[in-house]
Amino acid sequence: MERFNWRARLREGVVIPAHPLALTAERKLNERRQAGLTRYYLDAGAGGVAVGVHTTQFGIRERGLYEPVLRLAADAARGRDVIRIAGVCGERAQAVREAELAARLGYDAGLLSLGALGSATTHELIEHARAVGEVLPLVGFYLQPAVGGRVLDATFWRRLAEIEAVVAIKIAPFHQYRTLDVLRGVAESGRGGEIALYTGNDDHIVLDLLTRFQGLRMVGGLLGQWAVWTRRAVKMLEGIQRNPQDPEWLELAPKLTDANGAIFDVANGFAGCIAGVHEVLRREGLLEGIWCLDPEEGLSPGQMEEIDRVWRAYPELRDGE
Repeated sequence: MERFNWRARLREGVVIPAHPLALTAERKLNERRQAGLTRYYLDAGAGGVAVGVHTTQFGIRERGLYEPVLRLAADAARGRDVIRIAGVCGERAQAVREAELAARLGYDAGLLSLGALGSATTHELIEHARAVGEVLPLVGFYLQPAVGGRVLDATFWRRLAEIEAVVAIKIAPFHQYRTLDVLRGVAESGRGGEIALYTGNDDHIVLDLLTRFQGLRMVGGLLGQWAVWTRRAVKMLEGIQRNPQDPEWLELAPKLTDANGAIFDVANGFAGCIAGVHEVLRREGLLEGIWCLDPEEGLSPGQMEEIDRVWRAYPELRDGE
């Protein structure tokens, strides 16, 4: 028996932050800060959390941190009506193993990354998804090629959407033509009313939420950008759901994209993306530092100045309090 009807909530549309990783200065897991981040997201009104994903750093797997990080978030969310999504990646054996662990820890669905299957055919990708979907409901994931994804056409998305285990798709190619490929594929599958579509395009959040295409729309977001300023994100999504015609959203859209460009380090090909998210969380007292698992990973030259600029320019985007 389910805790609550998370599938219905997912289809209604919620804010789902892509959960970062809290580390000490020694680059060890900071359990107190990690659990505190989860509580911040839920207290801010997020309808779910996605853990073990790109923003959490894929390196948690080789460091033996995948299970501890998933467990901390599950424990912090216990007793709350919140959607729990675990990042699942790797080739077949690894992906199934991660899905099994997530299911044991009480996660509702797995966000399936296909980054490790760069040379696989569409048929092989679909069979991979079917195998993982036998263990855990799936959130399909169009990851942008700049950070390890691959180009996937509308035929792939139609076939993926036909898999009964697929409950949602995170659309994050950072490319509008490819975004439409997902929407078209889902529409052609005949399961558009069953699959929740979530924007992962951090460069196009507001306009994605306003888009209607072949009877489909993106109902919420599963975003690294929403790992910061989460309360403001919740208020924005609620406002768009109430009144998408409000001209306020067209004014807000470029501000949020500009802020994201600084935080995600677009000028340097997203090299400082994770560190940028950490810097915003540090400024708001949620992290002690911006340390990443890789000592070479940090803010890019000029990125701090860009974050300073958008911090001053758009106080209405920040949580602050």
